Amino acid sequence: MRSHDVSGPSARTGLGAVLNIEANQDWGARSLAAVWHPCTQMKHHERVPLVPIARGKGAWLFDHEGRRYLDAISSWWVNLFGHANDDINRALKDQLDTLEHAMLADCTHASAVELAERLSALTQHTLGHAFFASDGTSAVEIALKMSFHSWRNRREVDKREFACLANSYHGETIGAIGVTDVALFKDAYDPLIRHAHVVASPAAVGVDEAIGAMRALFEQRAARLAAVIVEPLVQCAAGMAMYDASYLTRLRALCDEFGVHLIADEIAVGCGRTGTFFACEQASVWPDFICLSKGISGGYLPLSIVLARDEIYAAF
Repeated sequence: MRSHDVSGPSARTGLGAVLNIEANQDWGARSLAAVWHPCTQMKHHERVPLVPIARGKGAWLFDHEGRRYLDAISSWWVNLFGHANDDINRALKDQLDTLEHAMLADCTHASAVELAERLSALTQHTLGHAFFASDGTSAVEIALKMSFHSWRNRREVDKREFACLANSYHGETIGAIGVTDVALFKDAYDPLIRHAHVVASPAAVGVDEAIGAMRALFEQRAARLAAVIVEPLVQCAAGMAMYDASYLTRLRALCDEFGVHLIADEIAVGCGRTGTFFACEQASVWPDFICLSKGISGGYLPLSIVLARDEIYAAF
């Protein structure tokens, strides 16, 4: 959504306006020549110009002409607190003056420890040992690998398969595409993919039928299934398809009964987006893994986190 910026640049006429228009056009042309834009059909922009963003504040993005655009998708669902948030800006500047980065292999630092502690506390310490990564897809890859590897460490080497819900989306790297069921993102890469079992979604068929379908799969394949991965409450890439929290309650019980890990992909729905900090809280259950990204950094930095139960950590 676009509107005029009442607080933006004042040079709307004459030379100032011309320069601002030229800046918009120049950045658009330079971007098309230099940047590979994700999830974008580049040929489309031979006719329709890109929107060059000069700055942001709150819910609004501004171009070089001072026009403002409502960031209604929060820049791919990452920005929970608005652009150029004063409190976050201040905290980041303080951190930069103290420590910009230190590896967590053989080292540690207060910021990582305190965040891990606070996240674990939000799960009533049911999950902990935060594993830090760079983005949501990486978090999904890590959770899948942790599940498989923990079973392997327990000598259950046949448990190497995964299940996901119909119309689910969990990322676009090779492992994550394997547990994604949106054709747009995976069909071109089919020869590369290790496919998961795709089970009916409660958003499409209802809770009873979806649980029945999952039980049928578990009865056949539990000895080979490492984990099932779900987007709790909302399947975002499926068109914000929503389902009742009782599905998660019953799925947790099913996973316990058959010895299958439950991975909650809360990358899009976590950090308060569904009304509780973790969407799983609304079902009064905890998974074996929680994947977080997007809102966990407010869109400021690439960051993702996987939280795991202690018994999984102990297997390593």
